[in-house]
Amino acid sequence: MPHTRLNRPLNGILIDLVYKVCAMSEEEDISIGIVGLSEWEVEDGQTGRGLSIKTTRGIVKTLIHHDPQAPTSKAVIWVCGASGGLDGPADHMYKSLGEELSPRITSLRVDYRYPGDLTESVMDTLSAVSFLTGTGHDNILLVGHSFGGAVVISAAPFSEQVKGVIALSSQTAGAFNVADVSPKPLLLIHGDEDSVLAHSCSELIFDWAEEPKELVLMPATGHRLTETSSDVKFKVKSWIENHLRDVG
Repeated sequence: MPHTRLNRPLNGILIDLVYKVCAMSEEEDISIGIVGLSEWEVEDGQTGRGLSIKTTRGIVKTLIHHDPQAPTSKAVIWVCGASGGLDGPADHMYKSLGEELSPRITSLRVDYRYPGDLTESVMDTLSAVSFLTGTGHDNILLVGHSFGGAVVISAAPFSEQVKGVIALSSQTAGAFNVADVSPKPLLLIHGDEDSVLAHSCSELIFDWAEEPKELVLMPATGHRLTETSSDVKFKVKSWIENHLRDVG
C-alpha cells in the first residue's frame, strides 16, 4: 500500500499520519492523505476540542475528546447519518459518551465533507482512523447511525487498527460487504418501530454478516433511538468498554 508520513506537533501531541488507499469497487481506486491539522472554536454548549483534519480531498471537521496527559491506545470514531452532524442519535449519545469515556478511551466525532456520499464518507472515516493511528491509537472501534452504519461497515475492513463495529439503525445500501468485517465483532442495534429504515434492514445485515455478531432490537423505538436512549447508551458504552478492556 503506498503511503507517505507527516510528523506534526499539535498541542504537544506528535502526529504520524499514514496515507490511505482504498478501492471501493473494481472500477474505482481512491486515495486520501492527511496534509495538516488545525483547531476550530467550539460553540457554546458543545463539548470536546474542535479539530480540522486537512486532507488531499478537503477538510474533515471533527471533535475530539482526549487528554494528552493521559495517553491511551483505545479510541472510538463516531459518524452520523446522511445529513451529517456530530452529536448522534439517542439524545446526542456521541456527545455524552465522548465525555464519559474520556480519558480512558479517546472519542473522535466526525462530520462528513459530503453528507450522503458513501465513498467520500468512508474516506473521511479512514482519514480519522489515520489520524488516531498517528497519535498512538491502535485499538479503534467505529460507530455509525443510519447511513453511517453503512459507512462504518464499509470502512472497517480497510484498517487493521479497527477492532470492531457498531451500526445503529443501519441502512442496507452500502452494507453488502458486511461479511468482510469478520473476524472483527459487529453489534447491530435497531428500533422495532423505525419508520425510516425498518428493523428488517439490520436483520438482513445480521444474516449477511459472519460471526462474531449481535443484533439488538429495541422495543417501541423509532429511527433515532430516542424512546430507549438510556438503554441504547448503556448497551453501546458497555460493548465498547468490554471490547477494549483487555487491549492497550
